[in-house]
Amino acid sequence: MSNADGAATRSGSTSGAVRVAYAFWITLVGTTVPTPLYPLYEAEFGFSSLTVTVVYAVYALGVVVGLLVFGRLSDQIGRRPVILTALVLSLAADAVFLAAVDLAMIVVGRLLAGLSAALVIGAATAALAELIQDPRHPRRAATVAIFANLGGLAVGTLLAGIVSDVAPEPLRLPWAIVLVLAVIAIVAMVGVPETVAQRSPVTVRIQRLYIPQHIRGEFLRSAVTAGAGFAALGVLTAVSGLFLGMVLHETSHTLAALVVFLAFTGAAFGQLLTRVLSSRTALACACAGLIVASGLLAFSMWMAALATLLVSATINGVAAGVAVGDGIATITMKTAPQRRAEAVSTFFAILFTMLGLPAVGVGLLIQVVGLRPAGEVFSAVVAVLALVVLLSLLRAGPTRARPAG
Repeated sequence: MSNADGAATRSGSTSGAVRVAYAFWITLVGTTVPTPLYPLYEAEFGFSSLTVTVVYAVYALGVVVGLLVFGRLSDQIGRRPVILTALVLSLAADAVFLAAVDLAMIVVGRLLAGLSAALVIGAATAALAELIQDPRHPRRAATVAIFANLGGLAVGTLLAGIVSDVAPEPLRLPWAIVLVLAVIAIVAMVGVPETVAQRSPVTVRIQRLYIPQHIRGEFLRSAVTAGAGFAALGVLTAVSGLFLGMVLHETSHTLAALVVFLAFTGAAFGQLLTRVLSSRTALACACAGLIVASGLLAFSMWMAALATLLVSATINGVAAGVAVGDGIATITMKTAPQRRAEAVSTFFAILFTMLGLPAVGVGLLIQVVGLRPAGEVFSAVVAVLALVVLLSLLRAGPTRARPAG
């Protein structure tokens, strides 16, 4: 291959990676738009705080089901068709929310959003790993994937919060904006190079969870730590607006969005720490961060303090990001390409299960003991999970530092 051909190939791969990252990002943006709007939906459709957490869990359920049923689909038919399908589902979810007139439509919209996220997570993460191949910087693909993923989650909630505070039609306009951005992503995917050379027959069935045997310990420690962080992120996403309104009497949707924005932004930047730390050191820091964040969250609930809530959300996000970054980097660098999307799907199935179920548990607990005690109990559970992983790290052997990049 000539130098010109090589340059053209690299240019095409770079352009394709940018467009895949944008598709990944906008799909995840749509999943957190409802976060600051839940109090408005409560008032509009007359449902309870428990219903809010159940609606949130429906999204997580859609993600988990999608990951387990379609986790290998992009390995079979290619990355691009699956990413395009995810974008179409995301567009459909946006349209349902844009036209929503009752709780049933919200549930349908959240389920569609969950399925779209499930499809794009595995396919886009694998596609980026294959489009961004730089031996000098082996972790670059993982960095782009995490920023597209968590950056989308962060921007979606902040966009909705600001728009709903300063513009008319707070339950419509944010969805119209995201819908247009999703259409742009679909158009941008035209011409993106396909990275799967060998196709296989489509088998749509519930896949067994795939944890690569040779990285089993690393995989599980990352998943449990990140899952504990995701559990806290899920509860913050589902009930932070309720806490601000019921306890602090703050009605700003932007402020409610800021709590979640800080958490997901922290998660996006937290994964950068794994570029210079061994897996063991990174996870130890993540566990310590989760314990500190849980203590601050309990204090925030007990004292009805906004400042410590913001700090807790940020630290929790950074800790979760470290654990997620560690897990994704381990999978992308140490798993065979033909099973990479399957392993990524399994990793995120664990995370999103822990994202949704604790939110429902907290919603039920709120009905029994109230919002603040429920938050304190939940904080203790997250701290215990982090402590368990930390103790397991002390028994594990040392790990080598990762390659720079």
